[in-house]
Amino acid sequence: MTDSDSLSPCVDQTKAQSRSEAQRARILAAAEKCFVDRGFHAASMATIAETAQMSAGLIYRYFSSKSEIILAIIDQQLEMVRNEMRQFDGTKDLAHDLSEFFGKNQCPNGKHLNAALFLEMSAEASRDPDIATSIHASDTALRKEFCEWLGRSRDENGLGLPPSQTKEIALMVQLIVDGLKARELREPDLDRDLLNRTLKTFLPLILRDQAAG
Repeated sequence: MTDSDSLSPCVDQTKAQSRSEAQRARILAAAEKCFVDRGFHAASMATIAETAQMSAGLIYRYFSSKSEIILAIIDQQLEMVRNEMRQFDGTKDLAHDLSEFFGKNQCPNGKHLNAALFLEMSAEASRDPDIATSIHASDTALRKEFCEWLGRSRDENGLGLPPSQTKEIALMVQLIVDGLKARELREPDLDRDLLNRTLKTFLPLILRDQAAG
C-alpha cells in the first residue's frame, strides 16, 4: 500500500465533511432570507428548499425539521452578537463601542445579527420552550463572557472594573444592545451623531453612579 492509498480515506472524509458544511450553510442562508421575509411560521420547508435551489428531501438529510433549522439559525445569530461584543475595546470608551454596534445589522454580508430576526426570535421564545431555552443559555453565556471582559485590565483591552460592578453593568449593556436592535428596525435612519452623543452623555453617568454605589 502506498502513502497516497493510506491517505485517501482521510482525504475523502475531509471532502465529504466540507460538502456537508457547505450544504448546511446554503440551507441556513436560504432559511434566514425566508424567515426575514416571511417570519418563522409563514416560511415553509418548501419555500426554504426553493430559495436554496435544492429539493426538500435533500434538506431533510441535514435538518430533521423546520424547528431544527430555526434553532440552528438562532444559534448562528446569537453567536454573531457574541462576536460583535468581543470586539469591544477598553482602550476606547463603551459608548463608542455601542454606537458602532448600531447599524451593522443592516449589512447584507450575513456577518451581523439581523434586527428583524432578533425580534422574531424574541417573539418566538414566548411560544416555543426550546427556543426560549436556547436564547436563555446564550444570554447567560454572553453575560458571563462580558463580565470577564469588564474585569480585565485596560492593558488587556478590558475596563478594569471590580467584580462587584461587572454583573450589573453587563446586564445594563445587554439591555442597551437589545434596545438598539429594536430601534434599528423601527428607525433605521436614526441620526448616528445623535445616537453617539446620547450614549456619550448618559452612559458615563450610569457607570459613575454604579461606581459610586
